Amino acid sequence: MAAFAPRMSGASWSAVLVGSRCRSRFAEVMRAPGDAGGAGAGPGSGPPPPPGDLRSVLITSVLNLERLEVDLFRGQHHWVPATQRLFGGQIVGQALVAAAHAVSRDEQVHSLHCYFVRTGDPKVPVLYEVERTRTGKSFSVRSVKAIQHGKPIFTCQASFQLSQGSPVKHQFTMPTVPPPEELLTQEELIQKFLQNPNLAEGYRKRLTKIQAQDVPIDIKPVNPPDIFSSEPQEPKQLFWVRARGYIGETDMKVHCCVAAYISDYAFLGTALLPHRQYRVKFMVSLDHSMWFHAPFRADHWMLYECESPWAGGCRGLVQGRLWRRDGVLAVTCAQEGVIRVEQTPTQSKL
Repeated sequence: MAAFAPRMSGASWSAVLVGSRCRSRFAEVMRAPGDAGGAGAGPGSGPPPPPGDLRSVLITSVLNLERLEVDLFRGQHHWVPATQRLFGGQIVGQALVAAAHAVSRDEQVHSLHCYFVRTGDPKVPVLYEVERTRTGKSFSVRSVKAIQHGKPIFTCQASFQLSQGSPVKHQFTMPTVPPPEELLTQEELIQKFLQNPNLAEGYRKRLTKIQAQDVPIDIKPVNPPDIFSSEPQEPKQLFWVRARGYIGETDMKVHCCVAAYISDYAFLGTALLPHRQYRVKFMVSLDHSMWFHAPFRADHWMLYECESPWAGGCRGLVQGRLWRRDGVLAVTCAQEGVIRVEQTPTQSKL
């Protein structure tokens, strides 16, 4: 079990040369397998960002790995939660970037399955070691091990597929919800809560700390819970989410890596909604799986539909679906995590 935190609730970003090694641009993660140079997408892939627009920090920093060897990479940390444990979505996203370096441009990720096995240390970088487990005619598998202090903290297997058509198609129907333009951002909701003069000081400090965090995700809750109530809620929640900043049209694997980062945000917290009378002592991700179904833009609004079908034995299971605005199911996610609470119900926030 690893202590990876699920999220609750200018300077130039150019690549920097380090000695004889170069911090590889994330837009070039789709190099063909082979040597460290490889072939594939060059720096000109995709249109440039609009004038005056900043590229997403998820592309330029968070998911921009430094190549140390052909299948060895180093990742840095952009944002660390208040728990001072590594954000699980960062590790999942960076691991997928490393795996994507080891397949051809034409292969696209269709699934990944991950385990968090040790506590992540936010004070040191993470090394990602890729194993080219299998390369087939239609499917390829890449195994990734994330390492700190000489020990694995995370393992992942990602499967890639060459595009294939099929008449066998179906999907669920996207929930009917207000569009993101009609909803408040998470920052606006927090500001609204902070204006309440009766808010307990402890919760005011906690909300102020959340407000100050530099999270590279835009989020608009569809049905935000009433923070002043401890009444049980159905274990379901909906958000509009997108990467903060511009990514643009590029290799689909880039958007999948960004979605992997986003998918862990507030995900496990869905399992706590029926148990809001308890104070959380400890909550970490155990595993994380994703299935990619259709092309999407991670810098465009997508609806994140989250639900928890079960919790028990100090564990909670959550499932999620990322929907494009046009109703297409783009991604399915699942995660189990450890949830430990104080047995005594908490006091009112007012």
